[in-house]
Amino acid sequence: MKQNVIEGEDFYFNENGLMVLLEKYHLERGYCCGNGCKHCPFDFDCVPEPRRSFLLEQRVNTANS
Repeated sequence: MKQNVIEGEDFYFNENGLMVLLEKYHLERGYCCGNGCKHCPFDFDCVPEPRRSFLLEQRVNTANS
């Protein structure tokens, strides 16, 4: 895992000032942390149900919009 993260490449700040990690960062980490991250490339593998199903459905609905 790299020590320095780069804004715009590894993360961005949302409208509430929270850091949002991007897919690139998650892929470099190599696993799902279970927090339900917006850009999780691992399909929320470690997120417990029923939240995992909700997040997957939300992702599909957003992609179809």
